[in-house]
Amino acid sequence: MKTPGVLTGPTCLTCPTCHACRTCPTCLGGEPVSAPHVPSRAPAAAVLPERGPEPVRITLSVNGDEHTFDAEPRVSLLDALRERLAMTGAKKGCDQGTCGACTVWVDGRRVLACLTLAIACEGHEVTTIEGLAQGDELHAMQSAFIEQDAFQCGYCTPGQIMSAVALLKEGHGDDAEIAEWMSGNICRCAAYPHIRAAIRTVRDQSRDPSHGQT
Repeated sequence: MKTPGVLTGPTCLTCPTCHACRTCPTCLGGEPVSAPHVPSRAPAAAVLPERGPEPVRITLSVNGDEHTFDAEPRVSLLDALRERLAMTGAKKGCDQGTCGACTVWVDGRRVLACLTLAIACEGHEVTTIEGLAQGDELHAMQSAFIEQDAFQCGYCTPGQIMSAVALLKEGHGDDAEIAEWMSGNICRCAAYPHIRAAIRTVRDQSRDPSHGQT
């Protein structure tokens, strides 16, 4: 059964004519039904130049500095940071996006570096735990983790801190929200009560005008 306004025919993954249903006459000879085809209002996504599979030149802005290196397009942001740029703060735990040890920011938003392609971060600002402090002055969250003894082995701590700072900036400061929005960061040492106490400390400081950095 043909549906009015829907074009039939083989499905094409990329079509310069049909950006919505991707089944128009341009797509491998599909035939339109009686109703006229209405193109999608959304503009077509920019077509990226084909690169790879051999190593390509990649430029990343990390913690305010630009770094250029050669890597295959399949290289993750985590591997690029650790192996190409010698920034080992973000940790490789599960390498499957479930532990949160590799958490960094891209344009201020939390991402799992093990699931993010380095090449996809070109033109964006990457922030790692190495860029959180201001010179020798620790970020308030880093200081709170020390004060609250919010770690044991410390392997997950960089990812925990990056998520903790981000969730407060995102406005998830209630006690229940802290537990929920930190649930993607696993601590095998089970330091969760101290981690949450550190986050609450920074949250309370941010509500006190006598404190500056959050």
